[in-house]
Amino acid sequence: MYPELGLYIDGKWIRGGGRVSEPVINPATEQPIADLWHATDEDLSRALAAADRAFPTWRKTSPYERARLLRKAADVLRGRREEVALTLTLEQGKILAESRGEVDAAVDIIEWAADEGRRAYGRVVAGRTSDIRQLVVPEPVGPAAGFTPWNFPATTPARKIATALAAGCPIIIKAAEETPGTCVEIVRAFDEAGVPAGVLNLVFGKPAHVSERLISSPVIRKISFTGSVPVGKHLTRLAADGMKRVTMELGGHSPAIVFADADPVQAAKVLVSGKYRNAGQVCIAPSRFYVQKEIEDAFVSAFVAETKKLKLGDGTEPSSTMGPMANPRRIDAMNGFMDDPARGGEVLSGGSRTGNRGYFFEPTIIHNPSDDSRLMREEPFGPIAPISSFGEFDEAIAKANALPYGLAAYVFTSSTKTALAASDEIQSGMVAVNSLSMTLTETPMGGVKDSGQGYEGGTEGIEGYLHRKFVSLM
Repeated sequence: MYPELGLYIDGKWIRGGGRVSEPVINPATEQPIADLWHATDEDLSRALAAADRAFPTWRKTSPYERARLLRKAADVLRGRREEVALTLTLEQGKILAESRGEVDAAVDIIEWAADEGRRAYGRVVAGRTSDIRQLVVPEPVGPAAGFTPWNFPATTPARKIATALAAGCPIIIKAAEETPGTCVEIVRAFDEAGVPAGVLNLVFGKPAHVSERLISSPVIRKISFTGSVPVGKHLTRLAADGMKRVTMELGGHSPAIVFADADPVQAAKVLVSGKYRNAGQVCIAPSRFYVQKEIEDAFVSAFVAETKKLKLGDGTEPSSTMGPMANPRRIDAMNGFMDDPARGGEVLSGGSRTGNRGYFFEPTIIHNPSDDSRLMREEPFGPIAPISSFGEFDEAIAKANALPYGLAAYVFTSSTKTALAASDEIQSGMVAVNSLSMTLTETPMGGVKDSGQGYEGGTEGIEGYLHRKFVSLM
């Protein structure tokens, strides 16, 4: 029911050997389900040496051959959909339907990257005289280090691994220690597909130690991190010492603006599904709601009604529609938001931990919290939804742009003029209008301001692993 864990270095699985270990905990039961081995400094050195040794050959491997191997890995992963989805739910907590969808998305990402690697074209620039030929040639930047979080343990590693490999870059992936099994299964798929030794390496350990060790190495030329703003800034500073390329997909606090000309019931239905997906532990989840006063009562009533339909329970139970939070730290964080002296507002639903086993927190709605509360200034990253009102367009935009984050934003309106104006004025890397359609495989994912730099996904994603060499021929 749960895979055998291990490190994967230079084409070999490594376990035990006196290495430090930590338990992997099922968040629905609080029971250990496996032991995870940490990489030693020697292991990290071996991973770096393997990636360095693999780079000259992998960069010269035909994009068509790289694509063939990636597609084979995708096929292996597709064939194990149910097993990997169960692993994901056991270690992370989300319901099985969401886990299956995430595994499907990981397969899609790998296949997209396989094709996109074949489309990493250069160009010819016309010379100023007839005897000059000017070429712009894409080249892989070199070995990469990827750091992934626990909330999406399939899609995030799949995106970093597949994009790096498609571009011709070996990668060392450091996946989240709380959710290692899913990434182990993904790496196993690449291993069985025949990816050469050293091209892909998987390590675990104390995050600060592993990241500093890898980023400080001259072998690593590219860093891709998904996680919190403070950690992202720290890793960017470390990367700056070596002038290393970075992609930082960091946190946000996504505004959802519902204008008076929108259907309040339909908007509430869509936003509830987005807010409470994965118990709210989604970096792009709508997390602060601004509703125009004319439809405030109708929207709030519909939002409460939809939220009350959710069934909190173990993600492996077919009847559950929202699982537990991933770890006890998230329970402490939710309690902190609820206990904030500046919170204000009315609790319309939920508000506390439930049950005596597992990290379950009720789907919660706070109506009209203070603008100065933590809930309105900090990303809750959990199942607490603050709903506030606004009067005119400019007020809504001002509220949306008031924070130093800009990852995702949502707008609901029946007016094309309002939709275009709002998408122009909102300071965010991504804006979805009348839907939750965002972070598709073929579209760029990235934020502005403190929410990061660079892109994952789409044609922009692979560019982060390439540099452009100019060649002038006479």
